[in-house]
Amino acid sequence: MNQSFFIAAVGAHQQLKRLTVHGNNIANLNTYGFKAEKSRFASLMYEDLKGIGGAAGGEGDFEMLPSGVGGALWTTDTDFKSGALAETRRDQDYAIAGDGFFAVADLETGDITLTRNGAFVKSELMRPSGEVDENGQDILERIYYLSDNEGRFVLSDTGGMIEVENEHEKMPVGIFDYMNYDGMEHVYDTYFRAVDKNGGIRQGEGTLMQGFLEMSNADLAEEMTKVIESQRAYGMALKMVQTSDEIETTINGLRG
Repeated sequence: MNQSFFIAAVGAHQQLKRLTVHGNNIANLNTYGFKAEKSRFASLMYEDLKGIGGAAGGEGDFEMLPSGVGGALWTTDTDFKSGALAETRRDQDYAIAGDGFFAVADLETGDITLTRNGAFVKSELMRPSGEVDENGQDILERIYYLSDNEGRFVLSDTGGMIEVENEHEKMPVGIFDYMNYDGMEHVYDTYFRAVDKNGGIRQGEGTLMQGFLEMSNADLAEEMTKVIESQRAYGMALKMVQTSDEIETTINGLRG
């Protein structure tokens, strides 16, 4: 069958995947600390491949095996530029003016992830007080910490957990940064994990802002433009599929 049919079908499918990326960006316009994804396309292999066994079938004869051509959604990159800051006047909301991330730790797994979403809350943990009761059992005391309200605890500028005493005071929330963000793993929601090529962790140079939250950096105008582009490209790809099918149908009719 004409290769244009397959090229167009692949193109339509890839535009659907692109719509998913930009649709997700639009859906998270109001998500604090959200970083928009950018879709990147790549050209598929254009030249045919040399296979074994041509029409003559003799030694040294080759046939050309058609390879896929067209384009594919190769990867999605994260846009780490800062979003606008919104004032909330909430004591446990924090934002970063400039570069850097907040770091949160999962005590069960030991996993440390990074985020720009500083909507934190006061959480409580029970820990041994260092004293025992009359039965020799450890006496537990209730301690309050700063957490992301999802079971992960915010790290201070020294890398430890932040113990909450007076929640209205500005807390030593840590700001951490890397030399580059290329390839940083998007774990879930607004959380990221550094990989080897990001380099070593260092103190961030951003300014800690209490009572503020960072808004999503997705640009609605840009996202809608990309959606319209994908919509038109999808329609043209389907038109190509239809045209290729009509040509093949005509050819097959002439053979009969």
